[in-house]
This record gives sequence, C-alpha cells and structure tokens, in this order.
Amino acid sequence: MDLTLLVLAAGMGSRYGGLKQLDQVGPSGETIIDYSVYDAIEAGFNKVVFIIRRDIEKEMKELLFDKYSKKIKIEYVFQELENVPEGVAFPADRVKPWGTGHAVLMAKDVINEPFVVINADDFYGKSAFKVVADYMNSQQGDLKGKNCMAGYLLKNTLSEHGTVSRGVCKVNNENELVEVTERTKIGLENNKIIADDNGNNLELNGDSFVSMNFWGFTPDVFAELESEFKKFILENADNIKSEYYIPSIVSHQINNNLATVKVLQATDQWFGVTYKEDKPVVVEKMKALTDAGEYPERLW
Repeated sequence: MDLTLLVLAAGMGSRYGGLKQLDQVGPSGETIIDYSVYDAIEAGFNKVVFIIRRDIEKEMKELLFDKYSKKIKIEYVFQELENVPEGVAFPADRVKPWGTGHAVLMAKDVINEPFVVINADDFYGKSAFKVVADYMNSQQGDLKGKNCMAGYLLKNTLSEHGTVSRGVCKVNNENELVEVTERTKIGLENNKIIADDNGNNLELNGDSFVSMNFWGFTPDVFAELESEFKKFILENADNIKSEYYIPSIVSHQINNNLATVKVLQATDQWFGVTYKEDKPVVVEKMKALTDAGEYPERLW
C-alpha cells in the first residue's frame, strides 16, 4: 500500500522565538524532522508532503528536501492565509493562517492515498510510525473512513517550561476514539495537571490518552474537511484568532458515523520543542537514543 507522511511545518514559532523546524538537535546537526522522515522510511512510507510557508521555502529545500529526495519522494505545498473558500472575507489585520485543519486541507491536490499527519517540531519515536503503518497496511477492502491515531499518555507529554495544548481523548472498549477535546494551557500545578476551561482550572487525568497530532487518514477525509472548514470560516471569519484544528474534523466524522479512529498506543516517549528552554533537553535525549543504538550517529 502507498503511504504518505504529511508534515505540518508552517508554524510561526511564536512561543519558541525562532524557526524551530530547522533547529539542530541531533549529534550531527539533525533536526527533529530528520528523525521523523527517517522513522517513516523505516516503517514503509514512500512519500512525504510538507506544508510550509513561502518565506521558508528556500531554507527548507536546501537544508531538508534535497537530501530527503535521495531516499523518498518529496512534495511540498504552501499554507497561506488567503487560501480560503471563494467569497469569504476576513479582517485585514489577521496574520496567522487558520490552524492545523486548514493546513491539512492544503494537501488535498497532492495526496490520493492513505496518509499520516504529524507536527514538524515533535519527536514521536519509532513505535508510533510502526504501529500506525502496520494498522493502515492491515486494512482490507474498502478503506474509506478507517482512520487511526498514535496515542500518548498525557503525563508523558508536558513541558517543564510552560503550558501546552493537547487533544484529550476518550476511547471505548475497542480502543476506538469516542471524543477528543482540545485543551489549552495545560501545565503542572502542585503536582496536578491543570488545563484552562473557559477561564476556570480543570484537573486532568495524567493517564488519559492525548493526541499529539499523529493522525492516520484515508483520502476521503479531504471532501469532508473542505466542507466543514468552509462552514467554520463563514462563522469565524471576523475573529482574528480563530483556528480550525484537526480534532474538529475528527469529531465531525465520529459524530456523524463517517469514520472510526483506532487509538494505537505509542510506546516511545514523546518530546518536542515548544519553548526555547526545551531544546537542551531534546538534544540530551537525542544523544542518549543515539548512544543506545536507536539511531546512527549521522542519519543522512
């Protein structure tokens, strides 16, 4: 089965303070994206599509895409603020694109096969790519609506240097996703995990599955995504901070019996570089994984 990796690499990096997509964390100068593409190739993926901004095209191509193209097919598309349904107006002072759901929609013309969505600045580990690829390859017959996600325990995905946003998941006895709720400003307070709930503190269970934006979709999702995003943008066009998240389309599909989402536990530890202070921790962890033989000293 053809399997594509879709990498969301158009983020602004406002909390991080720089272009974290290209920050070097590996022993030979590797980026987190380098490890994700490496793990995807090992798991059997045969194409990578990147969602980027036009202003970083040259750097991404020179530093990443050219070397990847020797090992796997590479394509890239742009996420642009102006790429919205015809007839939709929005405030002139808006500068950010419309979120991760909008980013995925940008790839609808270059992906016609099952695909996996990940963030560029998150290290997911080999197990996530393997369990998701194995699940998608095991599906027979009509693949429509047979989606999945790599699930991580909330307590293993926090940052010591500030709050984070997570899609908190509820699953049934079949390990299928029932509901995903986007929670913002999650952090530790007095040894408790607290999230913002419309201005109030909400305590969360650290053993809950969370989405780290590692989703497996079949290509029929694009039609629903386009339709739902259009509704969203018409309702929120005048809100300069509104964003359409991937969990929104996932919830729509589940609630309307359009798809199932199998939750597959990733056994590796997730880590990322949300804040500049996270980088030394990531560098240390990548060195430890390399020393343990999980990765070669030089990936490419």
